[in-house]
Amino acid sequence: MEIEEQTKQESADFGTLAVSADEFAALEDRVRRAVDLVKHERQARAAADQRATDAESKVLAQAAQVEHLQNELNSLRAERDQVRQRVERLLKQLDALEL
Repeated sequence: MEIEEQTKQESADFGTLAVSADEFAALEDRVRRAVDLVKHERQARAAADQRATDAESKVLAQAAQVEHLQNELNSLRAERDQVRQRVERLLKQLDALEL
């Protein structure tokens, strides 16, 4: 009788072991998927960091160009004002001649 009980216990343990093996396989699959997801997210983050670095360097380069263009614009405005003043003086001189 002890042998039968031991055999039944072993059969029950084997069934539990089979379920445990299935559960372990499912867990292993979940872990693999989680690892793949983490790898993918790390790659995506590295790519985003690279794009951010590239964009920042472009912004810095464009900031220097914007400053140069702003200076040039101010210079052209000053020159335009000078030309306007000269033209106004010439027109006043012409008006003085016609009187």
